[in-house]
Amino acid sequence: MEILHARCAGLDVHKDNVVACVRIAEGTLAQEVRSFATTTSGLLSLLDWLTTHAVTHVAMEATGVYWKPVWHVLECNFELVLANPQHIRNVPGRKSDVSDAMWIADLLAHGLIRGSFVPTAATQELRDLTRTRKQLVREVAQHSLRLQKVLEDANLKVASVLSEILGSSGRAMIRALIAGETDPTRLADLAQGHARKKHDALVEALRGRVTAHHRAMLQLHMQIIEALEAAIREVEAAVGKALEPIQNLTQLLTTMPGVSDIVAQVLVSEIGTDMTRFTTAGHLISWAGLCPRSDESAGKRRSTRVRKGGTWLKTTLVTAAWAAVRTRGSYLRAQFLRLKSRRGAKKAILAVAASMLTAGYFMLRDGVEYKDLGPDHFDRHDKEKTISRLVRRLKDLGCEVKLPTAA
Repeated sequence: MEILHARCAGLDVHKDNVVACVRIAEGTLAQEVRSFATTTSGLLSLLDWLTTHAVTHVAMEATGVYWKPVWHVLECNFELVLANPQHIRNVPGRKSDVSDAMWIADLLAHGLIRGSFVPTAATQELRDLTRTRKQLVREVAQHSLRLQKVLEDANLKVASVLSEILGSSGRAMIRALIAGETDPTRLADLAQGHARKKHDALVEALRGRVTAHHRAMLQLHMQIIEALEAAIREVEAAVGKALEPIQNLTQLLTTMPGVSDIVAQVLVSEIGTDMTRFTTAGHLISWAGLCPRSDESAGKRRSTRVRKGGTWLKTTLVTAAWAAVRTRGSYLRAQFLRLKSRRGAKKAILAVAASMLTAGYFMLRDGVEYKDLGPDHFDRHDKEKTISRLVRRLKDLGCEVKLPTAA
């Protein structure tokens, strides 16, 4: 097999150490294996050792977050390749750290490793911020449920009357309960906005048995929720500052149905803005885990399920797709309804999410706004097929169909 990289190295990265194998194939094959600590001094020693051997390419596995410090130290000096562990598994039975490093070096030398997508440093920082924001929002929702549990334990049915327990009315009542107020009429008088129309229902819902323990638990959860909300505001300010250089691109994405400012921010943080990293839109769809897998043997397809992974991007796109299909008179809604009748809602919404990501790919690549194909796109695309399908459906219903020739 042809050798593409004569001087290369394979790294088997762990939490506390890195096993490195230098492979030199100039005339005769020579291999040298050493182990280094993952401390900063250990990684600098690894850098010096690889430089001494005049290594040009280095490959490593994507093992959790342990590969990131190694990548940051080596990225300015070598051509780095990050490999998916599932794609470069060693032969079982003779597996060790040394053999893994040698195996990675051999695969790299012959060009058999397909590099994974590694975004730029700025995109990685933006990605950390958007993911942290999502985690904080989830924690607020969890503590909101715990808050409702305490209210139910005190037989306060506030959640049955108010649509949002953490709205302005709900917060005012909870603070009054923490302060010691027990009169349901006075608590109901704290309602604001449209909640004032529910005064009688609130009086009945706020008639409960509140103990000192309930007040302590309510205060504890409210303090945590307020602290989390303050952290979310700080993260959002940092996200806005990080997005300033690419604000025009995020605004382009919001022209697509179902894409809000937050969804656009998540998209650019997960896939970046440089679409040259993905050869085609299909490569991006495959990387995001939104296309059917190819699993065929003996001429039979064994599975077409989408692969697991890409949860941050995939869940955001699916959520945006559910919002997009509610836009009447749009191509995305027509696509969803067309596929839902044949394949079911789950597969149809995944197809819509893939279409939205495809559109986002070209919008970011060309710097253009979203242009809807229209709800009649499929009818215009294959008119004869549509007519045949509708005629067949009418015949199945017992109708006699005659199609006159158009003038």
